[in-house]
Amino acid sequence: MQYRTLGRTGVQVGSLALGAMNFGSIGRTTQDEATALVDAALDAGINVIDTADMYGAGESEEMVGKALAGRRDDVVLATKAAMPMGDGLNHRGGSRRWLVTALEGSLRRLGVDHVDLYQIHRWDPATGDEETLSALTDLQRAGKIRYFGSSTFPAYRIVQAQWAAREHHLGRYVTEQPGYSILQRGAETHVLPVTEEYGLGVLAWSPLASGWLSGAIREGREITTSRSAFMPERFDTALPANRARLDAVERLAAVAAEAGLTMIQLALGFVTAHPAVTAAIIGPRTPDHLRAHLAAADTVLTADVLDAIDEIVAPGLDLAPHEKFDTPPALLDPSLRRRHRA
Repeated sequence: MQYRTLGRTGVQVGSLALGAMNFGSIGRTTQDEATALVDAALDAGINVIDTADMYGAGESEEMVGKALAGRRDDVVLATKAAMPMGDGLNHRGGSRRWLVTALEGSLRRLGVDHVDLYQIHRWDPATGDEETLSALTDLQRAGKIRYFGSSTFPAYRIVQAQWAAREHHLGRYVTEQPGYSILQRGAETHVLPVTEEYGLGVLAWSPLASGWLSGAIREGREITTSRSAFMPERFDTALPANRARLDAVERLAAVAAEAGLTMIQLALGFVTAHPAVTAAIIGPRTPDHLRAHLAAADTVLTADVLDAIDEIVAPGLDLAPHEKFDTPPALLDPSLRRRHRA
């Protein structure tokens, strides 16, 4: 396992982090299976576990807490808030009212008195940066969180939050968690340069592009991944965007084979090669999945391999831009980019 410093925090973390979204009903994972995954990950040198309150409506946090019983201090424990938790109008977002309540719920489910990294799962347009940062700063001073970060923020919102922290003398986000993979390289255009500028640690999610880069999806094979079962439209190869992904996967498979690498090694090695990326978040559902991911822990791609990847998917290009979660709202809502007449 390679270790890097998480932004400017001084905290040392492995280049692979264990994501717990698949713990519980989402990944059909039992407590015993989740505990076995945590055991194997820690034995292999992974020291970051990332979850969120909304994963399985709190189920993932509960399973992580049980899996970590008696060894809390061995891990950098990260969770997230701001996504809807139930139907309540105020059970979501970045308000002080909700974040204080949400954190108490996360701490209870995890069975801990603090988390190391508390992340705002998505930018909340309805809440000002000062409101959110003030609440997070107070929770940090109370000892309930050590650091706080953002997740899937548009680049301009990352910058705005940094300036708001400076203007109002508040704590700042020290990490960002963007989606990033060979097939979704848009983060290279704005987000990753911004995180480098402000010294943020980067925990990249979906480095296998929802399974497209796992090696299980190839031309002529039926797509039977767990993700395809509940998101079939993202894997329908009759659609142009998915056809483009499959074509890229076939070319990437040839690059991996020539380099003596698995597709997973190629995919994770690519993400962790970027100088702005601290760690890639993996989300295995089984021990076999985890072993395949761990085989990439010390993968270092040569310049020739990285150049070949650039030829297949150009730097900064998203092959499925419609699946992005950090698209500025004005690109999705026409009314936000059209001046209203009186």
